[in-house]
Amino acid sequence: MATNPTGGAHAPLIQRVKNILTTPKTEWPVIDSEPATIGGIYKNYVMILAAIGPVCGAIGLLLMGGPFFAIPVGYLIAYAVISYLLALAGCYILALIIEALAPTFGGTKDRVKAFKVAAYASTAAWVAGIFGLLPPLAILALVGLIYTFYLMYLGLPVLMKTSADKSVAYTAAIVVAAIVLYLVIGVITSRILFSMMTGPAATLPVAYPG
Repeated sequence: MATNPTGGAHAPLIQRVKNILTTPKTEWPVIDSEPATIGGIYKNYVMILAAIGPVCGAIGLLLMGGPFFAIPVGYLIAYAVISYLLALAGCYILALIIEALAPTFGGTKDRVKAFKVAAYASTAAWVAGIFGLLPPLAILALVGLIYTFYLMYLGLPVLMKTSADKSVAYTAAIVVAAIVLYLVIGVITSRILFSMMTGPAATLPVAYPG
């Protein structure tokens, strides 16, 4: 069984984040060989990193407010909680899509490995959520999203065992599905929050969920 640079069967959170972002080609085989459960990945990885975007986004909106543009704290809390919960759900739904499409592209259906791809590839997008602290720079989060798609491209053939000639098409299909999923999550978040807001807060834009 492959080992990671830390010497254990599982890389600690910070080391895993560093490895998947800087040396993904060597980290995916390590991830592939690790025994894991969906619950374990959620608890030790996803639930931590997926909070970056919602928390930073809420703080950024709070700092953007002022005496003439006050943002209700209740709105910020609702924004953060709803965005966070939908991010957690979105990760699992993306894994289901990855698993379902695997046989179409010559891969093997494996829900745990599909979840590994969804979770660890999403690292870039989640870390980029830190730009939410400065709303004018929030657009830079797109860089993280693009890198997430690249990480998927590298990880899908390793974990889902797709053939090399079908990896590009498989990745493209997942990217399209992921974009649609993120758009749906954004719409759901907006509708829920707008239904809760009253007064001046109703005119505020809703940030893209973590």
